Amino acid sequence: MHTIVVFGASGQLGQCLQKLAREQNLEQINFLSSQQANILDVDTLQKVFAEYKPAYCINCAAYTAVDKAEDEAEQAMKLNRDGVSNLSRLCREQDATLIHISTDFVFSGSHHLPLTESEDTLPINVYGESKLAGEKAVVALTQKHFIIRTSWLYSEYGNNFVKTMLRLGKEREQLKVIWDQVGSPTYAMDLATCILSIIKSKTSQYGLYHYSNEGVASWYDFAQAIFELSRMAVKVTPVRSAEYLTKARRPAYSVMDKSKIKRTLGIAIPYWKHSLQTCINRLYISTDDK
Repeated sequence: MHTIVVFGASGQLGQCLQKLAREQNLEQINFLSSQQANILDVDTLQKVFAEYKPAYCINCAAYTAVDKAEDEAEQAMKLNRDGVSNLSRLCREQDATLIHISTDFVFSGSHHLPLTESEDTLPINVYGESKLAGEKAVVALTQKHFIIRTSWLYSEYGNNFVKTMLRLGKEREQLKVIWDQVGSPTYAMDLATCILSIIKSKTSQYGLYHYSNEGVASWYDFAQAIFELSRMAVKVTPVRSAEYLTKARRPAYSVMDKSKIKRTLGIAIPYWKHSLQTCINRLYISTDDK
């Protein structure tokens, strides 16, 4: 494999990539946290490129606090647009391929059929706007790129919906969870596997792709599955979004069509409940080890 640099390596996806690299003995992958290589710091980025001379850069660095972004629009735009611009320029100058992670939040949520890559984008919150701006920067600044939109990311690492539900399930007998927001949960380990598969294939079919696990769920469905698969006796009550107001609006429907990535890049995608079971099993194993 070619030399690879992962930016934002301390996040969920970055840690999943690190786990896969260890399991597969991939010594060519270099992992840099945002503290080691802030994508807003051009001087540091230039030093990273000079030292590693990467053939591929995987950008996992992002401002992801959806509600806080409503009050911190400038910070969100800086990281998700300007930082991505910095990486894109350097990738073009150094002839490196950029793999950039984006989100289903670039869509309005007003659709009722799975969204293709050619569907019109219309973000309804600052986070979505900043991520769409990052996508546009990649397209404008470097030709050798893969933009991968994903959704509802979870894993054994970091803070995410699965770990929050498991924690709350131990503290409470009843929970209220939104049922009128529909999407596709994505196991970050599956996404990491997809990214490494793209690199290993050496494909030059650059462009925008959708990747989430197969299937459709509401947050209520997702929570129910978490408790069923982990055998926790928690009563989950479905509620409307209007009963659980948040600073930022969320898309009501953001199920993405994955036909392109399967057809063009030959990527196999697991069903969301199967991957959820894998993650829960691993979480319990790691807890038992402690």
